[in-house]
Amino acid sequence: MLVRVHIVVHRTQLAERMAQLLEPLSISVTYGPTKGPFWNRVGDAGDLIIVSRATLPEPIDETVAAIRNLPDHPELIVIWNREDPEERARLLIAGCFAVLYTRLSDDTMRQAIQSFVIRRHDAGVDRIRRDVAETDCRLADFESPNPTMKAFLNIVRRVIEPDSSLLILGETGVGKERLARAIHAESPRASHPFIPVSCAALPETLLDGELFGHVRGAFTGASRDRRGYFELAHGGTLFLDEIGELPKHLQVKLLRVLQERTIQRLGSENVFDINVRIMAATNRDLESEIEEGRFRRDLYYRLGVVTLEIPPLRKHREDIPILLERYLQDFKARLGRPVSSFTEDAMSVLSDYDWPGNIRELINVVERAIILCRGHVLTIHDLPKLIVEKHALVRILPGVPMLTSELSGDIEHGQLIDKPWKEVRDKYVSDLEREYMHRLLSATRGRLVDAADRSEISSRTIFAMMQKHGFKKEDFRRKQGKTK
Repeated sequence: MLVRVHIVVHRTQLAERMAQLLEPLSISVTYGPTKGPFWNRVGDAGDLIIVSRATLPEPIDETVAAIRNLPDHPELIVIWNREDPEERARLLIAGCFAVLYTRLSDDTMRQAIQSFVIRRHDAGVDRIRRDVAETDCRLADFESPNPTMKAFLNIVRRVIEPDSSLLILGETGVGKERLARAIHAESPRASHPFIPVSCAALPETLLDGELFGHVRGAFTGASRDRRGYFELAHGGTLFLDEIGELPKHLQVKLLRVLQERTIQRLGSENVFDINVRIMAATNRDLESEIEEGRFRRDLYYRLGVVTLEIPPLRKHREDIPILLERYLQDFKARLGRPVSSFTEDAMSVLSDYDWPGNIRELINVVERAIILCRGHVLTIHDLPKLIVEKHALVRILPGVPMLTSELSGDIEHGQLIDKPWKEVRDKYVSDLEREYMHRLLSATRGRLVDAADRSEISSRTIFAMMQKHGFKKEDFRRKQGKTK
């Protein structure tokens, strides 16, 4: 977090001395005018206000209380040209952070101010971490026996140390933010904030002020100064998710920040340095967006100094059982449920599933299953019906050549995904049902009792299914008789 210091002194020489003292510190410094009413000179600025004793109006306790109640609740350091223990005590009792005498050496005065800056910065970082619900992510979470993932992580490890911008690509749910957090957590910036921002979640009218901050009066409703995400991430990492949604005019401003490493609040003339590593992510094809004129090519190159594309989960299936067990234990503890494992059938269904929503979908499925599970073991009955039905088609269709050929043809010609899932499901489940009944009745020579025992379906249901598909018992008896 960038600590802001505002200086209100009564002499130009003192202001110049303060400027020299504070220059080596990584902070934002603003100055009130040397003349005019006190509150006009203070404004609504900063984490720390440094004032000369001569500028403070009486009664001191009311003035200090009013300063501490400003929007950012700033601390107050008073600079005085003479030592008076009784007055110093009065200022400290009123709530001043410190009283410094002008006769102190520059080093002593700088160290005193720096101690406050460090304390304020650390408190701000802790608050930010609580506000953004920072989670513990490590690259170990991505470890895998899969060769594709191993090669990917080898590249990731080489980009942890440098401060270059990163562009993280991948399908929805592959864990782009988790990877960004893991890189930040193992980088030299780990002790500073990680600030995630979704460029699609904020209205375009608010995004400018949220990213870069604004001053009071910058627009209707701006009743106070506000830090932007760049300031909050100072010293750390700013993660811009869904960067492909960023409006064109903000793409220009972001490019300028990346080039000049300075920001300017909305409605302010002040420009100050910022020390932030940028990581951006998207599931869009940015090169297509560039061709369509929706994304700037120069920003694309600036963001993607290094581009990391996370493989989808179906490309490293070896990790599916590992992830299932990990999140089972996680939600078991979090939800307080006595679920200990998956049945073999349930694990088989989940391991064979393609996971179009990737790890995010897997996490949701495990959480849902644990909530619905009535016993100590997760079964296929606890899984979403869609996943179980897809597994049945995948497993059984290879034994049904005619049906498999028809399904493959629909897939090849793109006809499958042009239809609603319910229509596709009903069609192929019905075809599968017909094929199953045909084989069952052939094997039992049309005897319903034998068919019911073998299939564990009631005779009444089998009869209804025969009527549905136009089967007659006699057809299967005659067929078997001819076969003999």
